[in-house]
Amino acid sequence: MSTFRRGRPLAAYYHLPRRLRQKSYRTRRIEPGLVIDFARDGKPIGIEITAPTKLSLAALNRVLRELELPLATRDDLAPVPSA
Repeated sequence: MSTFRRGRPLAAYYHLPRRLRQKSYRTRRIEPGLVIDFARDGKPIGIEITAPTKLSLAALNRVLRELELPLATRDDLAPVPSA
């Protein structure tokens, strides 16, 4: 999911597996332009991409590797506007 303003990408969100209606309880900024959302139980539920035009697949995969989650592919990032 991406958010635009005046045709320019402002933010995007990379959804991780979660239960229905599960909400973010806390966040952790990790890479420049990336913020992990965690559920109350401490499991990651999504990654906020605050600088989508600067996002690289390598940066996202570093985060996913740290979280011990499956790595993203170029197709996974296709909806995210690139630089």
